[in-house]
Amino acid sequence: MNQFLRMTRAVSLAASLLLGFCSVAFADESAQTPSSGQEAQLKQAVENMQRASIHGPHKIDLGNQAILNLPEGFAYIPSQQAAVFMRALGNHVDNNSFYGLVFSNDISGFVSIEYADAGYIKDDDAKDWDADELLSNLQEGTKAGNKERSEKGIPPIEVLGWVEKPTYEAASHRLIWSAAIRDIGSNVPEKEQGVNYNTYLLGREGYLSLNLVTDRGTVEQEKPLAKTLLNAVTFNDGKKYSDFNASTDKIAEYGLAALIGGLAAKKLGLLALIGVTLLKFWKLGLIAVAAFGMGVKKMLFRKKAE
Repeated sequence: MNQFLRMTRAVSLAASLLLGFCSVAFADESAQTPSSGQEAQLKQAVENMQRASIHGPHKIDLGNQAILNLPEGFAYIPSQQAAVFMRALGNHVDNNSFYGLVFSNDISGFVSIEYADAGYIKDDDAKDWDADELLSNLQEGTKAGNKERSEKGIPPIEVLGWVEKPTYEAASHRLIWSAAIRDIGSNVPEKEQGVNYNTYLLGREGYLSLNLVTDRGTVEQEKPLAKTLLNAVTFNDGKKYSDFNASTDKIAEYGLAALIGGLAAKKLGLLALIGVTLLKFWKLGLIAVAAFGMGVKKMLFRKKAE
C-alpha cells in the first residue's frame, strides 16, 4: 500500500472515529492507488481550510446556539471548509450538526465541534453514577456492536478502560470522559493507542460536543487544551440549560449517562480504528501530509500573506 493511501486511510478512519460517522470501507489496498485528481482534491481542501481559518483570540458563532471565544494559539476551520476536507477523506458529514474543526500546534490531532438537537437532557442520573458500571456498559455495548462491525468487514474493537473517568459539573453542565480502545488482539503499544477525549456542554435544546482525537502518548498533556476549549464555549441567552421551560420544551429520550453508555457504545461499535494508530499514521498523515509538501498545521498556522 503506497504512502499516500496509508495516510489517507488512517486520517479518514481517525476522523470517522471522532465524528461519529459510519466507517469508511476499503477494497483491496493494491487497487486503491489514488489518482492525481484525488490528490488534487484533498490538497485543494487543505488550501481552502488555510484561507478560511480563523485564529484566536476571536469570537466564533456556533450556529444560533452558542459562542466559542477561541483562545490564542488555536485555529478554527468553519464547517463548510472543514466538511469539504472531511468528505475528501471519505467521510459523511451532516451539515446540520457539524460546526467545524479546531487545530492547535500543541495538539497532535484536532477537535471536532458538533451539536445534537436532542432536547433537554436531564442530568439527575449523574448523582448515582458508578464508574465501574458505566465502563462495563460501554464494554458490553461495544461487544454487541462488534457484530455489525464484522458484517462490514471491520475488525472488532475492545474498550480497555478509562483514560479519564466520567465527571459532570452540575453548576456548569459540562461532561467529560474518555476511554482507551484498540483492535482486539492488537499488540499496539499503549502510547500509540487511539483516544477520543470527549467533552460536552448541555443546553436547553440539546448539547454541544467538542471531541479531541489524539493518542495515549500525548493525551495527558492535551487534556488541559481540550478543557480550555470547552470552557470557552457559552450558550446564547435563551439557549442555556437554565432557560429550560418544562411546559414548552422538548425533553430528550435519554439521560446523561447515555452519552457515556448506550449512545457511545453504539458509536464505538460502528466505527473503525483498524490496525493503524494515531501516533504512527495520524502524524504522518494529517500533520505531515507528505504528498502536499507542507503539513496541514504548518499551513494553517503560517501567515496568510505568504
